[in-house]
Amino acid sequence: MSSRRRLRLPLAALALLGAASDPSAAQGAAPMRPFGTQREQAETQQRWLKRRMETILPALMRRHGVDLWVIPMREYNEDPVFSSIVSPTTFAARRRTIYVFFDKCAAAATVDPGDGSCIERLALGGTSQGGVYKEYRATKVIENPVGGRQAELWGDTQWLLLKEVVEARNPKVIAINVSRTHAFSDGLTAGELEGMSLMLGKKWVDRFKRAEALPLELIAARLPEEEEFYGRLTRQVHELIARMFSNEVITPGKTTTQELVWWWRQQLNDRGLETWFQPSIAIQRKGSLPELLGGDPVIEAGDVLWCDVGITALGLNTDTQHNGYVLKDGETEAPPGLRKALASSNRLQDLLFDETRPGRSGNEILRATLTRLKGEGIMGTMYSHPIGKHGHGAGPIIGLWDYQDGVPGRGDATVIPSMWFSSELQTTSPVPEWGGQPVRVAQEEDFIVGADGKPRWAFARQSEFHLVRPRVQP
Repeated sequence: MSSRRRLRLPLAALALLGAASDPSAAQGAAPMRPFGTQREQAETQQRWLKRRMETILPALMRRHGVDLWVIPMREYNEDPVFSSIVSPTTFAARRRTIYVFFDKCAAAATVDPGDGSCIERLALGGTSQGGVYKEYRATKVIENPVGGRQAELWGDTQWLLLKEVVEARNPKVIAINVSRTHAFSDGLTAGELEGMSLMLGKKWVDRFKRAEALPLELIAARLPEEEEFYGRLTRQVHELIARMFSNEVITPGKTTTQELVWWWRQQLNDRGLETWFQPSIAIQRKGSLPELLGGDPVIEAGDVLWCDVGITALGLNTDTQHNGYVLKDGETEAPPGLRKALASSNRLQDLLFDETRPGRSGNEILRATLTRLKGEGIMGTMYSHPIGKHGHGAGPIIGLWDYQDGVPGRGDATVIPSMWFSSELQTTSPVPEWGGQPVRVAQEEDFIVGADGKPRWAFARQSEFHLVRPRVQP
């Protein structure tokens, strides 16, 4: 698939495609669930978890020189890596859960580091997560009228068991999740670190290593199966935006921006989907400044529309910004100046793709991209970010809107294969048809850095405006 893949279907046709994929909509019934029932989704996520533990984790532990990784956490104070290492039916840690990963093959240089059988996965407290971990429980049995049940591990008993586990395996390096730079790598709380250090003793504490990149990259790395699903998920985003920015939903002179916000929320709810942030809808209008239009302006013919929307499904998130235009009487497309402004934004996407590759830091990509943009005489800014398990995901930040010279620390992380990003950016261009008034074209499109290191769109990118056409009067 070309990294320059464009959205070639006419946007009006894409809107019809969205309706066609939802046959119940015409009858006024609740839309079908596009990604299956809750149970089917959970079964898919469970398969992903098992495969990630078997294929991604071993190589990462080898790459970062870690033979034992310990991740303790307590209920409702979970480590950020938690959602990446547990089943979809587990919503919180138990009283305390200590996850332990040990590379028993680390000393055997002939063993394939991608061999999942090399990594022991232990849960000291909590459950086996559907057979993904070896589960440890207390020896104490609680008797009741219908039989006995083993008690859960509790308090210092867990630390003592951890010490037994560590001593039996004699690791050279024990990774812990402590970082002053990356939130995703800083899940070990002060209390848990204190308790663990006290009970393990100096011998083992001296082998602690802040392996910041290990949790960061485990959270960020994705499977081919997840990539296939993500393409379908981002296609759903495009289909819904095409409907929202059309005369199916918008009546110029009547519809307000907040009505579109809640239309989006309701569409997701009806499909059994969620979002990780409140949608944003805004307009730009000839002869007016956006801040003068108010918080809930009525959409008029000639307006430029902008949206920032997301979908959450199967533990994955999208983040998309598209632009639309409300046709005036006699118009069949947006004015040339607006189309040129959108093309400038597409050009910034092209430059980002050219500069994004594994091994480069976010700050290196930012610097190279903006240097080339300036050389082409285009005014714009870059603030792209990783995405996946989290909306603003683990990995290198490629600029922030107010840090265009680089982001210390977070921007120094490097791109890895099979990492996902949102290409969030904007260009600002004077539009002749608006008397030279500057128009800001902000775009955000999800893309995948493949296993081959090459970027490609998760589904497609917007290369023409969504058009809101006048309604045909009966």
